[in-house]
Amino acid sequence: MGFLDKVKGAMNAVTGNAAEVTIDYPKVAFAGESIKVKITARSTGAEVKSKGIFVDLVGQERTSLDTQANGQKHHVSESKETYGKEHQIAEAFTLAANETRSWEGSVTLPSNAQPSYDGVHTKHVWQIRGRVEALGNDPDSGFLDLRVGKKD
Repeated sequence: MGFLDKVKGAMNAVTGNAAEVTIDYPKVAFAGESIKVKITARSTGAEVKSKGIFVDLVGQERTSLDTQANGQKHHVSESKETYGKEHQIAEAFTLAANETRSWEGSVTLPSNAQPSYDGVHTKHVWQIRGRVEALGNDPDSGFLDLRVGKKD
């Protein structure tokens, strides 16, 4: 491995570009339900030493309001996390250079999960992401929307 390869490997660890990560999951789920997920990671060139595969599940209430006072417009936005948990899907592993691997597992939504909704000024959103825990910035799929409903 040459000097430039080592620099590139270090930069990929810092930026999270050491691997490309995708997650497959059902786009709609229900409170208390266990959903199946599949995380796929592909090394972008160098070996990736990982502490495991994780799925992060987040619920968040967001409020956005436009007001006008004294002839000036104001925008107010606030958010509050209502749920946040990481779920480990796989133990530590090493992804060889240019290797692609997949892991399957399940994540259970809390039985008292606030359902997704879109109100006039407030909405509740759920997001999910797959993540390879590694040195530096963890490569991940980015947070993706998950619609959560209540079973009657």
